[in-house]
Amino acid sequence: MGKYRIGLALGGGAARGLSHIGVIEELLDAGIKPDVIAGTSMGAFVGGAYAAGKLDAVGGWAKTLNMRAFMSLLDVGLTQGGVIDGQRVCDWLNELGLDQPIESLPIPYAAVATDLADGSEVWLRTGSLAAAIRASISVPGILRPVLLDQRWLVDGGLVNQIPISTCRALGADFVIAVNVTEGILGARQQKLSADAAKNAEDKRKAHIAQILGQMPTALRGAAEYIVPSLIRGGPESPAYFDVLANSLDIMQERNTQLRLAGDPPNVSIVPDVASIKLLDFDRAQEAMSAGRIAAKKAVSSIREMISR
Repeated sequence: MGKYRIGLALGGGAARGLSHIGVIEELLDAGIKPDVIAGTSMGAFVGGAYAAGKLDAVGGWAKTLNMRAFMSLLDVGLTQGGVIDGQRVCDWLNELGLDQPIESLPIPYAAVATDLADGSEVWLRTGSLAAAIRASISVPGILRPVLLDQRWLVDGGLVNQIPISTCRALGADFVIAVNVTEGILGARQQKLSADAAKNAEDKRKAHIAQILGQMPTALRGAAEYIVPSLIRGGPESPAYFDVLANSLDIMQERNTQLRLAGDPPNVSIVPDVASIKLLDFDRAQEAMSAGRIAAKKAVSSIREMISR
């Protein structure tokens, strides 16, 4: 399989992006090993973990992930350009062993971010891997932007949701793209059943309690009035996070359609994760399984194409 330099372009998608773990595991099991890797947002995280030899550690973490563990990574800020400050995320990335120079990784790697000042696409190819990942996952309105090289950086999904062009710039001549946002707008139109609505409300209440429990006592009183409105909407309007998540989904899907039309990959893998919401990190195993299933379906086509 050395005829082509295989590139793996991993798209953003928050909790949906955990399906990348299953995709990579299935490709490796089939003997398909990427020579270069580029990722946006959660794709930058999973791709970086693979490039750094830490995919097993991340996969093990994801398999035991529940909402309490996820919430433990969140430090509510409210005054730093995002609801979440992100320092705990940085510390956790370092604990995973991802604070190593990108240029020392065994394969070429890039994380995609967006310059908040001028909207330009930024490819992070040198410096701290953990810092590059932290910048790429900075979802506007949720995670505080990151200052790197005198630029405030946010989620790369604003400009390049699936970094196919980045893979090619890194030297790939056969690109496998993983799209975890396909069909999300259609999924939004489905109405909840009464039972599902009740379950969703129960989860929202649990999220609110966990967020408030981690806030400093001095801020908790005011936050008790603010946080519920961010997570739970009312009859007049949807909740803050619903508006933000749906808006990002619309923008990213339109962006992805345009980019794929102008720069299509050689192979596209599309895990069935449309029902998983932005912050459904407690559905990690479901996402990983969907990634494996989607990759398995693509293996024979990939083998045929790279053997020509």
